[in-house]
Amino acid sequence: MSQTNASKSANAFAFVGRLLIAVLFILGGIGKLAAPEATQGYIASVGLPAPLLGLAVAVAVIVEAGGGLLLLVGYRARLVSLVLAAFTLILAVLFHKNFADQNQMIHFLKNIAIVGGLLQIAAFGAGSFSLDGRRLRA
Repeated sequence: MSQTNASKSANAFAFVGRLLIAVLFILGGIGKLAAPEATQGYIASVGLPAPLLGLAVAVAVIVEAGGGLLLLVGYRARLVSLVLAAFTLILAVLFHKNFADQNQMIHFLKNIAIVGGLLQIAAFGAGSFSLDGRRLRA
């Protein structure tokens, strides 16, 4: 069975969309890994107790870099996108809640937009250019 042009385009768009969102998380995770002290300081600024800062950084790196890589290759993309969506929504509420600061509001809305993109992946899947797509064809 050959794919129609519309189906090929939809799968290409699904891949590019996944790629763009995945890169954001992968780079975020790598950045936190490269500068854990700065990340700990930022997390501490919202009141997390000092003994939990290292754990919070580790969780953030694993979720962002690991989830980003899984999303990139399209492995369990629906589940991964839901985890990343929940993570991103929680971070928006915790770190970007001062709407009197326009920069914080922009970051909050950016996170909400990312959650929207991740929910699209959860709803429609990774597309055929993914490990999930290969599994479904096998």
